[in-house]
Amino acid sequence: MQVFDVLRGDGPIVLGQPHGGTYVPDGIAARVNENGRGLADTDWHINRLYQGLLTDATVVQSHIHRYVIDANRDPAGVSLYPGQKTTTLVPLTDFDGRAIWAEGQEPSEDEIEDRRVKYHAPYHAALEQELERVLGKHGVAILFDCHSIRSLIPFLFKGELPIFNTGTNIGATCHPAIEQAVDGVASEADGFSSVLNGRFKGGWTTRHYGRPAEGLHAIQMEIAQRAYMDETPPWNWREDRAAALRPHLQTMLDRLRDLALSGALTEKGASQ
Repeated sequence: MQVFDVLRGDGPIVLGQPHGGTYVPDGIAARVNENGRGLADTDWHINRLYQGLLTDATVVQSHIHRYVIDANRDPAGVSLYPGQKTTTLVPLTDFDGRAIWAEGQEPSEDEIEDRRVKYHAPYHAALEQELERVLGKHGVAILFDCHSIRSLIPFLFKGELPIFNTGTNIGATCHPAIEQAVDGVASEADGFSSVLNGRFKGGWTTRHYGRPAEGLHAIQMEIAQRAYMDETPPWNWREDRAAALRPHLQTMLDRLRDLALSGALTEKGASQ
């Protein structure tokens, strides 16, 4: 199984999709317990949700499940949300706090490092290469990191999650116009709730690549899965819901593309 796929486009937008994969190598799968085998924390159908929304976008998608290693966690194991419950670089529990490994089969530190080298590092090497390519071509690159999650997870957050959860690490990872464009669409989408830098402020990927002063901008979109699918097994895609959601995502991406191509995000364009 290939670790990732790159669908290369000519535009200024790169879609990162680190959690849509469901591949678990056989040797690892044999050590996962019955709960873990359900893969409940997958960003189900995330590739399909964004497919075709922006024809010139580059897409970098991981095929490796987050229980093998989480491609959106700091490879050094540093927590993104100190003081809050979260999962680790190689999760020991699911999002509900339940064990995912058979007793005594939790990965060792050496194994975690091996997985980082095999799965985490190649995905990010590809993502960085594409961002640098896009930056070289357009003078600016925007990473739109695509995520989704169940709406109700008391272990991680209180209450029902809004549909659109936009994260920019409190504005640090992108030009203000990018944050305004995305949050503007989300907040004005009729029938859809939204929050900016709420429970999800942008994962390691967004924070690592978001360097606006260098022309690299990053923004995370975490979507509550009730907006496009069933949130219980077998996790079915719901075309009726997705058809209402996808136009708003398309508008977000179109606006970001227009911003990037207008020169408004460059130092010269921003000062005019």
